[in-house]
Amino acid sequence: MQNQITPGSLLAAMRADPPLVQCITNFVAMNIAANVMLAAGASPAMVHSEEEAGEFATISSALTINIGTLSPAWLAGMKVAARAATKADKPWVLDPVAHYATAYRRKAVIELLELRPTIIRGNASEIIALAGGVSRGQGVDSRDPVELAADSAWHLASQYQAVVAVTGETDFVTDGNKAWRIEGGSVLMPKVTALGCALTCLIGAFAATRPQSPLEATVAALAVFAVAGERAGNEAAGPGSFSWHFLDALAALDGTALDAHARIIPA
Repeated sequence: MQNQITPGSLLAAMRADPPLVQCITNFVAMNIAANVMLAAGASPAMVHSEEEAGEFATISSALTINIGTLSPAWLAGMKVAARAATKADKPWVLDPVAHYATAYRRKAVIELLELRPTIIRGNASEIIALAGGVSRGQGVDSRDPVELAADSAWHLASQYQAVVAVTGETDFVTDGNKAWRIEGGSVLMPKVTALGCALTCLIGAFAATRPQSPLEATVAALAVFAVAGERAGNEAAGPGSFSWHFLDALAALDGTALDAHARIIPA
């Protein structure tokens, strides 16, 4: 039986020494991602240009790359940063947003995968397609259930020697050897723009705190989101109020409450 993960100690450790995380993310996500990181206790930096992204990756504790609003200039910055992070032995996270939508995006994600991300996070449709399967995704929206992406996640984890997280109603995470499911969250979460993108940044923060165990770091970040999301959903009247309730819930969450309420199940 797999050892139980207790994410509370990781949350406390991250807040005790807030990591600087370089978040190369999309235009839609920048504001909410930065606010989520600050509420959780990390330090975000949205540095993406080719001219400085590589240098900044060497001084950051982790890097996250999200291809949501892709362009040649941004892709160049992403690749420079990923190479620099790998050379400096810093963890980095790839979020292959809607990579199946166009030929340009498919080529871009192949180039980024060749740079060997530490962690890959996507919705079920993105992970299925990334593993070569046929998904029902439309744009950034997943139309496949998480459980259908589990085999694809196992395959990708083994192929790229990476942790793979499939996020949705119940999250699934594997490193190719062990796997976990994380329950919680709220039905309102998909109705708030870019929360998934913000989660990718938070995974980077936890990976910076526990670089020797990216699987544990990923599970802890997902548990934080799940518990805070569930608490916010219980208070919110709709997507608008959920957004600020969620930030408040993140800021108020402590390690003891996280361990008490996280539902992390061996898969």
